Amino acid sequence: MDVLDLCADILKAMAQPTRLRIIELLQDGEHCVCEIFPAIGHEQSNTSRHLQMMLKSGILKQRKEGLKIYYSLRHPEVLAMVRLAEQIVVYEAERTSSLVKGKGVKR
Repeated sequence: MDVLDLCADILKAMAQPTRLRIIELLQDGEHCVCEIFPAIGHEQSNTSRHLQMMLKSGILKQRKEGLKIYYSLRHPEVLAMVRLAEQIVVYEAERTSSLVKGKGVKR
């Protein structure tokens, strides 16, 4: 595997709305899986699959305390990547809106 393959793996691990919700939740610090799944509105088994994928790609880290498993962001730079994507979405929405306004919609 080369660096681009590894980069693609990280981006794939982030490229899903549920995983982005988890990243947003973890921006404030670690959370137990028992807190994560109700906060994002998914079942525990589904949430655990998403957490494991992000853990495997290096986005998250975990620690165990008794029976509880806590997750946190391994690299806070992941949040910067999400913010950049949000900026692109806003830019594209504004660009599309100005194109539509500029053409005038004929009926």
